[in-house]
Amino acid sequence: MAPPRLTLITIDLSFHAASAAVVAAALEKHGVVVDEWRAPHERAFELLAAGDGDLLCSAWLPGSHGGYLAPIADQVEKLAVLYTPYALWGVPDYVPESAVASLADLARPEIAARMVKTIQGINPGAGISRFSREIVERYRLDQAGYRFANGGLEDCVAAFEQAVARRDWAVVPLWQPQYLHWRHRIRELADPDGLLRGRDEATLLIRRDALARLPAAAEAELRALRLGNRALTFLDHLIARQGLDPREAAGKLPV
Repeated sequence: MAPPRLTLITIDLSFHAASAAVVAAALEKHGVVVDEWRAPHERAFELLAAGDGDLLCSAWLPGSHGGYLAPIADQVEKLAVLYTPYALWGVPDYVPESAVASLADLARPEIAARMVKTIQGINPGAGISRFSREIVERYRLDQAGYRFANGGLEDCVAAFEQAVARRDWAVVPLWQPQYLHWRHRIRELADPDGLLRGRDEATLLIRRDALARLPAAAEAELRALRLGNRALTFLDHLIARQGLDPREAAGKLPV
């Protein structure tokens, strides 16, 4: 009899690849052959909805990805909450908290005069990108000279690290867990209006029609899987900064 085979859809960012590698290792331990398909946020959910994949790693619920999940909620089951991510706008810790403590402070003329005006984000479909556009609108940051720019993760990281190298005052639209937090001290700005949606649950999803192909022992291990934000930040650092393959990085986690 051929071993069970499942397709794991992974949102195409390094920290999603990190958690997906842990999931894949757990499945393979129980004899499941895992095919992985990486795709941007919206496309990943479209693939799951079409039945082109069996599992998705991972849906940030309810804030970031709840809208993508809603149309297929009755077709999938939540297997595990892997960690508790959240979106943030942050500044390097050398920017005084007495000057910039909250999102609203960015609009003050004396602060806007000091800040880098381009706020470099990632792809448009990411939750942090949608929330960032709302922040710009709510606080009229465009009128203060700011511009939120979409791009790749590399663009976001490079803009932040170049600003730090120059000791510039700059905002980074980011999230936890993320590998920049392993090396840099990034102070989160207060979000009194909740535009960043608070904490999500990074949830491993499986199509209900794929559950029958999941061995009972593998299902039990996945349902018990908990990684946590700090472990994911470490894995993300190993992948993005140390050059490890996600599977190699997953092997570095303490058992």
